[in-house]
Amino acid sequence: MTVSVVLFTSDLRLHDNPVLSAAVRASDQVVPLFVADDGVRAAGFDAPNRRAFLADCLRDLDAGLRKRGGHLVVRSGAVVDEVCAVVRAVGADRVHLAGGVSGYAAGRERRLREALEPIGCGLSVHDAVVTALAPGTVTPTDRDHYTVFTPFFRRWSEEGVREVAPTPRKIAVPDITAGSLPRRSQVEGVSPGLVEGGETAGRSQLHKWLADGVTEYEETHDDLAGDATSRLSPFLHFGALSPVELVQLARRAGSPGAEAFVRQLAWRDFHYQVLAARPAAAHADYRPRGDRWRDDEHEVAAWRAGRTGYPLVDAAMRQLAHEGWMHNRGRMLVASFLTKTLYADWRTGARHFLDLLVDGDVANNQMNWQWVAGTGTDTRPNRVLNPVVQGKRFDADGSYVRRWVPELADLERKFIHEPWKLDDAARADLDYPEPIVDLAEGRARFEQARGV
Repeated sequence: MTVSVVLFTSDLRLHDNPVLSAAVRASDQVVPLFVADDGVRAAGFDAPNRRAFLADCLRDLDAGLRKRGGHLVVRSGAVVDEVCAVVRAVGADRVHLAGGVSGYAAGRERRLREALEPIGCGLSVHDAVVTALAPGTVTPTDRDHYTVFTPFFRRWSEEGVREVAPTPRKIAVPDITAGSLPRRSQVEGVSPGLVEGGETAGRSQLHKWLADGVTEYEETHDDLAGDATSRLSPFLHFGALSPVELVQLARRAGSPGAEAFVRQLAWRDFHYQVLAARPAAAHADYRPRGDRWRDDEHEVAAWRAGRTGYPLVDAAMRQLAHEGWMHNRGRMLVASFLTKTLYADWRTGARHFLDLLVDGDVANNQMNWQWVAGTGTDTRPNRVLNPVVQGKRFDADGSYVRRWVPELADLERKFIHEPWKLDDAARADLDYPEPIVDLAEGRARFEQARGV
């Protein structure tokens, strides 16, 4: 009787999961294991929104396993200790794990391998589970990773993704205590508009997106009020959906919108391959610019609270607080405002995002923040997004601002992105702050600091 352990990490799904598929194929019995890792908590990544979404994912994963004759085993503590304890308890000869890209994931893999070898257990790490292509699958001729997206995307598009792994029909689990599944209701501080997590919810959203949204995605994805993005990023972050399956389904759709969506999935892979090659970019400038960031807590606090006096910035920040999610155009705008108008350290913004974003992960969050701040892979590192111009372009009638900044809901269209142009009496009636910084002054300060 052979037994394998499947250590679920960022692959909380049954469909197209090469880790689970390989273990079921190779062993008579499988222990589907999730460890609530002390290391993740200690690193500060155990934020309420992600913890609540994770609880949904684990309960849904357990339900799917039970339909196939198995169940999820949950443990809490140091991940290596808990895995080794399960291996000893069931006599497992192999642990299966999805490959990660962060420094923490690499360290976890190394520590597992070192701890499992003395007890006669092997470790199999499976690639292209968390990403469509594994980091390092495509590389330029002169370095270990791509530093610019366009040539990366060209090579990425030429490389075929793997076949979708079969979904196990039956999973036999040895006699072992299941442990307690967490519940969303046990988590405090969750954003009131946080969506339901889990593979079932993710696949429902996926099929709705493919049927109703992806065709027009190329034309509509920047429409803030239209909310025309896929909303699949939380499910991708937790691995409740497979990026490989998404690429295949989108390519099968064959529309310009589907092609634009695949490009976004490629951006995700791009950032993963950057972080895999340069793990320090999670906290250090990928391309240092000699910045001397300002430290104005009053301005940063106004930014966090959505009280900057710039309606589009404030709308996006309030959406983040309410939903634990933000439209991608909004993410770019608020990041530009913080780093290039207020000239505050990108790490300050990245930390706030990780405190709230349900889809917040090290690769996409940190590398996107660095891209906007000009310390990352952007080929135009000094570009500045103007919130008024962005508002008039991507929220022309002000519907997005009115939704999230209700104190401005009754303003005429011509004032919705520039309420400071109202007369004194009208401004006095608004419970809304004056701009905390003049845009021209902020830009000049940034350009002087950068030597532009």
